[in-house]
Amino acid sequence: MIKIINQDTLIPKRDDSISDKIENIAKDIIKDVRARGDEALFEYAQKFDGARLETLVVSKIELEQAYNRLLSDYKDMLKRCINNISEFHSKQKDKGFIVEKDGILLGQKVTAIEKVGIYVPGGQAVYPSTVLMNVIPAQIAGCSHISVVSPPRADGTIADEILACCYMLNVNVVYKTGGAGAIAALAFGTESIQPVYKITGPGNAYVAAAKKQVFGTVGIDMIAGPSEILVIADESADAKIVASDLLSQAEHDAMARCILTTTSEKLAEEVSKELEIQMAYLPKENICRMSIDNNGLIIICDTLNKCFEISNDLAPEHLEIMVQDAISYLPKIKNAGSIFLGRYTPEAIGDYYAGVNHTLPTNSTAKFSSALSVETFVKKSTFVSYTEEALREAKDDVVLFAMSEGLDAHAKSVLSRVGD
Repeated sequence: MIKIINQDTLIPKRDDSISDKIENIAKDIIKDVRARGDEALFEYAQKFDGARLETLVVSKIELEQAYNRLLSDYKDMLKRCINNISEFHSKQKDKGFIVEKDGILLGQKVTAIEKVGIYVPGGQAVYPSTVLMNVIPAQIAGCSHISVVSPPRADGTIADEILACCYMLNVNVVYKTGGAGAIAALAFGTESIQPVYKITGPGNAYVAAAKKQVFGTVGIDMIAGPSEILVIADESADAKIVASDLLSQAEHDAMARCILTTTSEKLAEEVSKELEIQMAYLPKENICRMSIDNNGLIIICDTLNKCFEISNDLAPEHLEIMVQDAISYLPKIKNAGSIFLGRYTPEAIGDYYAGVNHTLPTNSTAKFSSALSVETFVKKSTFVSYTEEALREAKDDVVLFAMSEGLDAHAKSVLSRVGD
C-alpha cells in the first residue's frame, strides 16, 4: 500500500546511479564491439535476444511489409500522431539571426547534426512512440542521415509497429541490434553500421551506461532513469482519475516513482484505496504493486504553495496539476520535464498524441535539463565580420584587454591589421 506522509516528513532521495557492475559490463561490451565489429553484435544478439541473425540491416522490403501488415485503423492513428508531433515540433525550429551595425556583422548559424542514431527499445517491449518522438524532431532539424537501432526478437525480427513507423517516416536505415553493443556500434561504427555524431533514445541500465561512456566521442540526449509522475491535487480532484494516472507510470517499471501532493486528507485516503482497487484489474499488477509499495508516496500539505515547493524540489519527469483553474498555476512551476494541466489532460495524451515530446529528464535533472526537442539535433555557431574601420574603432580596447591577460600575440594579431 502507498505510504502517506505529511509535508514535514523527510522525503527519501532516490539513488538512480548506475551500478559499478553494469558500468563494467557495458565497458567490456563497448570494447568488444570496437574490436570485433559485426561479429560481436551477432554474438550478443544470440546471447541476449536469442536471435540468430544473418544480417544486421533491415531491408526496405521488410519495412514496407511490416507497414502493410498493420490494420488500417492503426496506420490512420499513427498518421494523426505524426501530424500532431510534427506540427508542435516545427514551432521549435530556430533559424538563427544576424545583427549589422557600424561595419560589424554578428550572427548565429543553426546547423543540423548530420548523422544521428536513435535507440528504440525492443525485444518483448514494443514502443513505436519512441520512433516518432525521436525521428520527427531530427527530421525537422534537418539531420541528413538518421539510423534507428532496435534489438530483435528471438525470431530475428523487429515488431511491425516499430518498423512501420520507420517506413512512414522514411528513416535512412534500421539495424537489428540492441543494448550496450548497439550504442557502441553507433558511436564507433562496424562493418555494417555507420557511426553517427549523436545518439538519442531511452533504454535499460546497460544502454544508459553505454551512452554515458561513449559521451565525448558522440553527443547524447540524456541519461534517463526510471519513469516518474507527480500529481498536485486539491479537494476538487477525482480520486479515481488521480489513482489511474499514478498507475499509468507505475506499470512502466517496478522502479517508477509515483507521488501525489495534496491539501486534502480525504483525497489522500480515497486515492490510496483506489490504487488498491484499480491495481487488481491491471495485467501488470505485480509491477504496479512493487512501484506503488516501494516508490509511491502521498504527501499531505497545508497549502497548495507547499505542494508546488515540494514539486519544484523534486523536479519530476511528468507533473500533473489537478486543481481548480489549473492553468493559472503555471507560473509557480519552476522544475518539471512536461506539465499536464487540468482534469482532462492525462499524462498519456503527451506520451502519444498531443504533440509534445515524451523523452524527458528524470531523477530531478529537470532542474537543469529539458525535454528532447528539435534543439537536441542542432548545433549553433556564431559568426563575426568586421570592416577595417570597425576594427580600428575597437583596436585600443582589444589590445588593452589582451595585454592585461598577458597574451601579446592576441594584441599583435589586431595591430598587424590596423596598427599605426
